[in-house]
Amino acid sequence: MTSDATQLALWIKLVYTMFVVVLVPIYFKHYGPANFLWFSDVTLLGMVPGLWAESPLIVSTLTVAVALPETLWNLDFFARLLTGRAPLGMATYMFDASLPRYLRGLSLFHVVLPVLLVGTLTQIGYDPRALFVQTVLGTVLFLVCYTLTNPTENINWVFGPGSKPQRRFSPKVYLAMIIVAFPVFVYWPTHLVLVRLLPLAR
Repeated sequence: MTSDATQLALWIKLVYTMFVVVLVPIYFKHYGPANFLWFSDVTLLGMVPGLWAESPLIVSTLTVAVALPETLWNLDFFARLLTGRAPLGMATYMFDASLPRYLRGLSLFHVVLPVLLVGTLTQIGYDPRALFVQTVLGTVLFLVCYTLTNPTENINWVFGPGSKPQRRFSPKVYLAMIIVAFPVFVYWPTHLVLVRLLPLAR
């Protein structure tokens, strides 16, 4: 039972933190530092202070960022698992035999993460300021990825939808398009659902 000062179980914080401590050096070795710029990896890391501080703003911001993409990842993963086909191609690497099984096993955090995010918000409440904060932070992250990462890695799809850079628009025009599209089609709808379904933070 938690005290009045805390709403989240200590074991959740400890287990989650230990998992991240194990994952980070392995991911760093196999994928390199740029991999941690993916929204999902930023969320994975950001949930450590979010859980320990029990911060509605941190957890809400992370949820706005990834709840929809992570849901699509899970649909893709389980579709491939059950039918042999991944319609979106987001989770194809999970079935790549050239990657070690333990590495792919660590990536199953994508299954747990959206459940943890929403479950945490049911306890501490959703902070509506998250929409604005994520819009700003997401824009900064897109710009960082575009400026500092290799187009072949296409982190956060800043160079094109899917795994490869697109060639239909100029790179800067495409970047501007996703900077606008994510708040409109990802963050805003997620915010509306969270406001409607979850208690608001005090």
